[in-house]
Amino acid sequence: MNPQKILIVDDEHDMLEGLQRVLAYELEGVEIVVSAAPLEVPDLIRRQRFDLVLLDLRMPEMDGLDLLVAMDALDERPTVIMMTAYGDIETAVAAIKKGAYDFITKPFEIPDLVRILKKGLERSRLIDENLALRRQVSEKTAFEAFIGQSPPMQRLYETIASVANTDYAVLIRGESGTGKELAARAIHGMSKRGTRSLVAVNCPAIPEHLLESELFGHQKGAFTGAVANRKGLFEEAHGSSLLLDEIADIPVTIQTKLLRVLQEQEVRPLGSARGFQVDVRILSTTNQNLEAKIRDRTFRDDLYYRLNVVSISTPSLREMREDIPLLVRHFSSKACRELGIPVKGVAPGVMAWLAGREWPGNARELQNFVRRLVVFSTGEEIDEKGLQAARSTAGPDMGLPGTATDPGADQISSYLLEKDKVVNAFTAEYVDKLLRKTRGNITRAAQAAGLSRQALQKILQRTGIDSDAYRGDDATG
Repeated sequence: MNPQKILIVDDEHDMLEGLQRVLAYELEGVEIVVSAAPLEVPDLIRRQRFDLVLLDLRMPEMDGLDLLVAMDALDERPTVIMMTAYGDIETAVAAIKKGAYDFITKPFEIPDLVRILKKGLERSRLIDENLALRRQVSEKTAFEAFIGQSPPMQRLYETIASVANTDYAVLIRGESGTGKELAARAIHGMSKRGTRSLVAVNCPAIPEHLLESELFGHQKGAFTGAVANRKGLFEEAHGSSLLLDEIADIPVTIQTKLLRVLQEQEVRPLGSARGFQVDVRILSTTNQNLEAKIRDRTFRDDLYYRLNVVSISTPSLREMREDIPLLVRHFSSKACRELGIPVKGVAPGVMAWLAGREWPGNARELQNFVRRLVVFSTGEEIDEKGLQAARSTAGPDMGLPGTATDPGADQISSYLLEKDKVVNAFTAEYVDKLLRKTRGNITRAAQAAGLSRQALQKILQRTGIDSDAYRGDDATG
């Protein structure tokens, strides 16, 4: 843990030097920083983190009460203790009402000052611990919507956690169905703005002639049909985050106005002669090649650089195949709950087929297909019969093997993909037989297979096979 840090602000240099020397001795392990320039204090606090500020009330350059108010604009205001002359006690009480923690009157005894400072530092420590716990809860809640433990997903979690507590604009890129909106909601939820609702707009869903009003608002009479004043999404998102979903589809005319808002942090509703300042963090998503659109002059490069301060990529299912069993179990359980039926298991052969197939629509396509599997599997398990029925009703790209609609009937897929399919099917069949013989005993199964227990557990995780389902089964050949 970093040492706690106190900033002392006073216009009397002798007082500063004396307090710095004495408190460095009295408060062992606490760093003491002094400043005789109150106007520079807000920037100093932005650059360094202070647990406590000991602030003089009367200073010629800037009144301590004004500085206290100025610190309200900081992201994290430290605990403040005021130093005041005896006759200014009424003003000191007013300072406490404005957020100061305590005050001490001059002249004071060092033991009294040390006691008050220790109380202030303890308050700061408790606040920090509380914030740390809230961040842990926030992080857990933010990632609850994600399923996956593969290296690409772990990198995504780490990146989200890294950028969440900044105020930088984030551009989230990825194929359709890869959870770009989930990533945006996680970033917002883990940020200091997460206590407010995220405001989102699906850019392609709103016609061009309405999008400007939707984003920036309008005044009554601004256009035909504007019968009342209306807040725009930027105003709604003041103090929060605004998600511009599929930003690549915004028309160039709106891009120009959006750029001006981002540059000036000022919104002017349609029909209004005046603008107003907004404090909004921008999150945007796209599944398109923005660089190509810039070359085609259908997307402004200066807007791109405003939006792309930090870039995040959501992985496709091709990059995280080992997470497919986790996703299948999650989607099947969810579908069973939606239908009000008991949760179904997944046969090893079915899981192997799902893990080996290409999913161009990513998690969204996989979820829809798993819903079909649940509907067509009438027993306690999603089995081969249910798979055949689901494939036969899912469209030409899910055809049965050997038919005209089978993707492999008249074309050859890659060697690695076909190899993966065979290996996955063999592994699922072998492990199924192994666990039946050992009645789900992992240690015995690993010994019989010539594997370490950890290696077998990794195979079970990859194939989505649950060893508990085999406990009590009859040993069969």
